[in-house]
Amino acid sequence: MEDIRSLLRGDAAHDRIVPPTGYTVRLTLFSAAAMAFLAVFALALSLAADRLADRWSDALAKGATLRISAAQEELDAQVAAAMAVLDTTPGVASARVLSDDEQRALLEPWFGPDLPIETLRVPQLIAVSETDEGFDAGGLRLRLSAEVPGAVLDDHARWRKPLLAAAGGLRWLGWIALVLIMGATAAMVTLAANAALAANAQIIAVLRLVGATDAYIAAAFVRRFTLRALGGAAAGTLVGMIAVTLMPDTGDTGGVLTGLGFRGFDWIWPLVVPVLAAAVAFFATKSAAKRVLEDLA
Repeated sequence: MEDIRSLLRGDAAHDRIVPPTGYTVRLTLFSAAAMAFLAVFALALSLAADRLADRWSDALAKGATLRISAAQEELDAQVAAAMAVLDTTPGVASARVLSDDEQRALLEPWFGPDLPIETLRVPQLIAVSETDEGFDAGGLRLRLSAEVPGAVLDDHARWRKPLLAAAGGLRWLGWIALVLIMGATAAMVTLAANAALAANAQIIAVLRLVGATDAYIAAAFVRRFTLRALGGAAAGTLVGMIAVTLMPDTGDTGGVLTGLGFRGFDWIWPLVVPVLAAAVAFFATKSAAKRVLEDLA
């Protein structure tokens, strides 16, 4: 905590110890900005995956589809029998027979908009909505097999689980990428701090001769590199947020990447990136300074 208070308070003498220019300055600023830019997109991916999982879960959780395949002369009778079964099934909120236009819309991505569905032997679909308690899918299948032999119930379980697993995988991928980005930031800051400390070995030796402690010398480098990382990460975060804002809206055709970006309070999360980068730089520089100063002793 004392190191953090010293960092926030500042010290003019500290600022004179570490040269304000040089390739280590450019390396720290550029690496922090680039990693923050990538971290913004990693956050956007994770948050978009969360929204995608919620949307898929809501769309599939309380619905089922009944598919009836039968000869044309028997189809109407089987549909009526299926509706009677559904009307008396506990947990079924409503059931609706899809029209030809609705079924054509469902098949349009595969067969185009001009599919002559009226002349084809396409199974009749019935959309089933569940109550909050849901229905017993196994029991309903047994009733349908006895009363409507041509009916097949799809409760969307086989679709829901893989889709939610895919969304969860994307979410974890985003967080893992964020951890790797912060690790790369720590490595780059450590490299820059090591180079700066080695380049200023003579200055460090003189400071020791006049009574400066290693803690005081290390604090100077920690402050300088932490503020550089904070400034670079802030710039990279700003550019990343602008880039996310300017990304085109893919609508419903974007698939997994639909909605990639930030919504509402999600915009608070990118603001954490510069603070996180500064914290990483703080501990990385502190560790590097301690190690190098011990070697120079």
